[in-house]
Amino acid sequence: MMDGRSPSKRPARLGSFRAKFILVVGGAVLFDLLVSGGLALWNVQRLSRDATLQVGQGLEAASQEYIRTYADSTVAQVSLLLRQVHNDVDTLAGVLQAQIDDPERNSDVGAAIARTSPASVSLVYDEKGKWSQNAPGSVSVVSVWSYLLGQDHEPRPDVQTDIQTSAVLDLVAPSLLQHGASKLQMYYIGSKERPIFRTAPYTDQAQTFDRLYPGHNEASFWDFFFPGLYESWQGWAKDAKTRPVAGDVTQTAPYTDAITGKLIVSFFHPLWTADRQDVAGAAGADITLDQLAQIVENVKVAQSGFGFLAMSDGNVVAINSTGEKTLGLRSASDASGAGALTGLERSLKGSSQPAIAKLALDREQGIQHLLLQQDGNEVPYIAIVKKLPATNLWVSGPVRQEAMLLGVVVPEREIDASLYAAQAKISEATNRIVLYQILAILMSLLIVTIAVFAASKRITSGISALAGAAKRIQAKDYSVRVAIASRDEVGEAGEAFNRMAEEISYHTENLEQLVEERTAQIEDAKEEISTLNAQLQRENRRLGTELAVAERIQLMVLPLHQELEEFQALEIAAYMRPAEEVGGDYYDVLKNGSRLKIGIGDVTGHGLESGVLMLMVQSVARALQEAGNTDAVKFLTDLNSALFKNIVRTKIDKHLTLAFLDYDGKEMILSGQHEEVVVVRANGEVQRIDTMDLGIPIGLEADISAFIKTREIAFDKGDLILLHTDGVTEAENDAGELFGIERLCREALRLKGQSAEKVVSGIVSTLMLFIGSQKIYDDITLLAVRHR
Repeated sequence: MMDGRSPSKRPARLGSFRAKFILVVGGAVLFDLLVSGGLALWNVQRLSRDATLQVGQGLEAASQEYIRTYADSTVAQVSLLLRQVHNDVDTLAGVLQAQIDDPERNSDVGAAIARTSPASVSLVYDEKGKWSQNAPGSVSVVSVWSYLLGQDHEPRPDVQTDIQTSAVLDLVAPSLLQHGASKLQMYYIGSKERPIFRTAPYTDQAQTFDRLYPGHNEASFWDFFFPGLYESWQGWAKDAKTRPVAGDVTQTAPYTDAITGKLIVSFFHPLWTADRQDVAGAAGADITLDQLAQIVENVKVAQSGFGFLAMSDGNVVAINSTGEKTLGLRSASDASGAGALTGLERSLKGSSQPAIAKLALDREQGIQHLLLQQDGNEVPYIAIVKKLPATNLWVSGPVRQEAMLLGVVVPEREIDASLYAAQAKISEATNRIVLYQILAILMSLLIVTIAVFAASKRITSGISALAGAAKRIQAKDYSVRVAIASRDEVGEAGEAFNRMAEEISYHTENLEQLVEERTAQIEDAKEEISTLNAQLQRENRRLGTELAVAERIQLMVLPLHQELEEFQALEIAAYMRPAEEVGGDYYDVLKNGSRLKIGIGDVTGHGLESGVLMLMVQSVARALQEAGNTDAVKFLTDLNSALFKNIVRTKIDKHLTLAFLDYDGKEMILSGQHEEVVVVRANGEVQRIDTMDLGIPIGLEADISAFIKTREIAFDKGDLILLHTDGVTEAENDAGELFGIERLCREALRLKGQSAEKVVSGIVSTLMLFIGSQKIYDDITLLAVRHR
């Protein structure tokens, strides 16, 4: 029976059960570790010797030969692409040169093309650009700059002759573009005295030049875009030995194409006068850098090896993202390239890897071993650099010789071909280790088993007593107690058993009272939960009522249908759908006498706070309109000032884009920053007006007067203006595709002849059909203004 004393915690001592167990089992485990560890060490040493012997045999020769072969085949692919382009340019130049050499045939061919394809030689003068260009529909586009036109805006007679004779490009270029190496475009450029520009296929090239290269139309074409190139060719005409590389084809360094915006390389072939004493123009072709990059970026040696293509000065023109990161390249585009063109600058010499920055580029070298930094460690790499056949290169100034470089880089650890033999040896040694370890474990288990059986005689009696007492507890005899015969762990287990039996007896006798107490606690908890549920329901009803009131107030301040019909000269229709109960979109139509102000805006986000800010905008805008504020810039400045103070006071972390149309019956003035304004003219022309430069979002700054600008929009009978929020253009369908501004413009053009109400309803119907079952995430607002 228990004596009422708590057993003290006794530290393990030599005579205790714990000490005996640690002594026997610890000795067995120690023996196991000594035996198995010794065997493992012996086998690992033998494995290391075998692996080192196998890896060292033939590794260097095999891996280097593989990399050389791979580099040579890649060089051959790049060279083949460049040769194909050279051949196509040579073919085009040959046709044009034959025409120059036979003036009579040249004139006859030009006259025949002019009769059969007048669109290729008939030019239209552009009053804004001050140049002439043939209309779309021809195989090629020919542009004639202002200094080649007479006072009547017609090409000079000698220029007109070049326009007519150069039309032979229409016969040759389509076939060359379709077959052979893939090319972006092919073209003819006239002599320095008459640099007309004919390009196939047809593009809006003069318009693009005006947008990207201001001032080009008043400057000499060759000097503006390719300074020094024409003069180099003139030097070749006088002395063929001055060519840096035999052959006439000259290529440029990569630059950004004005028409497509892609990185391209141009190939020029000068055309000579019939006496071969001067330059008569040039034939050319462009290929995108993607075509060269695809060959190089597809280089894959082992798992992470890669290739790169670089100019002789180290500027890398093609490399994949893995290689760019490994070589530590910093990529940047700048305008320091050739003339008015934009080049690419990504140099090996500027690499963050010292080994790459010091890489020799002036000559071909064999296999090079490099140490590159990766995650704070030095990783060994193998590299080889090959030179491509030399070519004539123009960057800026005289033409020079260029031999592009192709490199292949691969980690040494991935290219070790003999590693497979070493792996076989490692596997064999590993199997031996596993076998010896299993034998050692079996021996250890045998020793442990013997030790346990030896110790069990000592502790069996105590455990048997505990087992018998446990059976009596199972039979609901809670008065049972065990005798404590020892002071080791078995004795402590007996004391713990006695305490457990006493507690079971106590809880059994008081079980009914404990159940009643627990039941009462549960009832109290249920009542508290019911109270909280009731409070939550009341709070939900209150919030729902507040949102409904806010939604109602927001709809009440929108312009009434009869208000939109008051304007004699204009038809106005609008549609608004909030994404939630309360939206953040704003639109209003304000009238003061003969003046009309139409506003549209979009508060960041949606919900109650956005709706409150929208109501502030409506109230302040109407107050300013009623106060007679007719200056568009001052109107937005004053409105922003009032809203900014309210935003600061209410601590609403929101702002909005906001734009207004002011109409006095004659002029339509646009002010403020918002989404693009779409204007559909009566003749079907669609104009998109960007408002980014007309202001900044409202509520960001206290004073925005310095940012507000205005723009006058021509608005004649039959014209249609569409205002919208980004909820229209950024609406998604089930496939994740956006509705987009282009689709909005197409719908507006399709419905342009109908009333403003039908335009809005037609676009909204198309939009909802496009969205389908997809959730609407943003407020949708659309406003149409049509001149009757």
